[in-house]
Amino acid sequence: MVLRGVEVRTAEMVRPDKVEEVELLTEKLSQANAVVLVDFRGLHVQMAEELRNRCRDAEVEYRVVKNTLLQLAAEEAGIEGLDDLLTGPTALAISYEDPVAPAHEIKEFSDEFGVLEIKGGVLEGVRVETEEVMRLADLPSREVLLAQVASCFAAPMRRTATVMQAPMRDLTYAVSEVQKKSA
Repeated sequence: MVLRGVEVRTAEMVRPDKVEEVELLTEKLSQANAVVLVDFRGLHVQMAEELRNRCRDAEVEYRVVKNTLLQLAAEEAGIEGLDDLLTGPTALAISYEDPVAPAHEIKEFSDEFGVLEIKGGVLEGVRVETEEVMRLADLPSREVLLAQVASCFAAPMRRTATVMQAPMRDLTYAVSEVQKKSA
């Protein structure tokens, strides 16, 4: 029997819930801006809940997945090269908007609690190594980057306004000094 281009032995019955999970993961991977694969060994229930809350606040979806289902979904989504990352327990931190957010949240949580290990990631449908995910995590958020760009555009206008106001300011100081001397 062939399911989604992968040969499945007929002795193994394909469960509908697993097919649905692969379809859901395929959709998420296809739509995601950035995905961070995480080994979550050592994460106890309270810490997992804290991580989920932080991710939710940052508009990042955190989801524990089965490696075999993720492998099928990645193939369906056209993402190659994840096979060596799919060992041990795997969770995904997925962002559909800000590509920095999942890497930043996972790194921050890992630095604080020391229990998560970043396996690698996917950025715009292309696999990235752990080092690249860590560099991405160190970037400012999208909002901060936009504010920095806006500031760069505003700086020349501020300087121009200051220069344009200088003659009036100088005249005001001169008149003020003349008034002080004549008084």
